[in-house]
Amino acid sequence: MLEHKTLEQRSRNMAAVKASDTLSEVYKRKLLFSEGFRYRLKQKGLPGKHDIVLAKYKTVVFIHGCFWHRHLCHLGTTRKSNTDFWKKKFTSNVDRDNRVIQSLLELGWRKVIIWECAIKGKLKLPKNILKLRLFSSICENPEKIIEIYGIKIT
Repeated sequence: MLEHKTLEQRSRNMAAVKASDTLSEVYKRKLLFSEGFRYRLKQKGLPGKHDIVLAKYKTVVFIHGCFWHRHLCHLGTTRKSNTDFWKKKFTSNVDRDNRVIQSLLELGWRKVIIWECAIKGKLKLPKNILKLRLFSSICENPEKIIEIYGIKIT
């Protein structure tokens, strides 16, 4: 049975959600650094709140939470209470993401999105596959927007 939280409990939970230096972000940075990639964090002058900037490859890496950025997977759930608020919040997030993507593309940058479901959850990628997809996305893939997500079950 689901446990119902008070407004105060839910508020504390949501306030505890980190905006940067999450475990997923730190994990990706260590992985890149261990393979010889050098990067910057939160580089000023570029649009958006990017997680990793690889200037040598003119690539920006975002680690997106499936819930907040509306990925259509098992982690991208929708709240059943206060639906108007959440609908407005999610629409705002997706619109901002689209504006940032367009701005980066206009400046000649590539964007790699690593979705949360690629890193954790029941459909996460094996570490070696995730690593391979990330490195090939940075070094070999000519696409301007690359998404890495969890295992798709068909």
